[in-house]
Amino acid sequence: METDGYLERIRIVLVDTQDGANIGSVCRAMKTMGITDLAIVGDRKYDEDRVRTLALHASDVWENAKRFPTLSEALSDSIFTVGATRRRGKFRKLSAYSPEQLSEKVSALPEGRISIVFGRESDGLRDDEVQQCAAIVTIPTSDAFPSLNLSQAVQIICYVLFNSALVYKQGMVPVSHEKARESAEEISSHLQKMGYYKLADEEKWTQQLIGDIIERAALSGEELRRFEKIFRKAELIALHKKDNS
Repeated sequence: METDGYLERIRIVLVDTQDGANIGSVCRAMKTMGITDLAIVGDRKYDEDRVRTLALHASDVWENAKRFPTLSEALSDSIFTVGATRRRGKFRKLSAYSPEQLSEKVSALPEGRISIVFGRESDGLRDDEVQQCAAIVTIPTSDAFPSLNLSQAVQIICYVLFNSALVYKQGMVPVSHEKARESAEEISSHLQKMGYYKLADEEKWTQQLIGDIIERAALSGEELRRFEKIFRKAELIALHKKDNS
């Protein structure tokens, strides 16, 4: 799947992660979204089995991860640094990017590394760590339970960056208004050949109704083709029964 080049410039920075299993989950979350540059800040030792079990086929991200004793060293060669946090305060940032806004910002930046920093599982990034970043990104969550698991937060940010980088966007493309009307006319003709219409103007308003429904349903081209096929087969079945009656 083709993407533009900026994913190679993204570095995920984990600060003092407490559990190796979470690092493994982060590796998997990153690699599924085409991001493989991982930096780990701190001197903790991690259980290799816990990391690799959760990383699964993304163990290479763990194997190639860079280790830094301090956050400032991890960020030293980046042109743009972002801390992932939902908390605000006197010594934190006044405003935050949403993940979508961050992807727009990142895609417009000149060449250079972009570091996105994630804090501890227990309490996230400290004030002094947020201050070392130029900006913050906040993932919208429910007030009833706003806390995200570390790997979940990394997955969401990486997904938005990946989706924005796609040369050809994934997702359904609805048929046009013109195609919806053409399809309605075709379906109506099948109904007419089956002897469906009995009243004056019934064909006209039925065709209009079908076209409106197709357009409001925002069907894809393939879905519409299958929808039309239902009526073609119904017509053939009706004519076959008529010939054999």
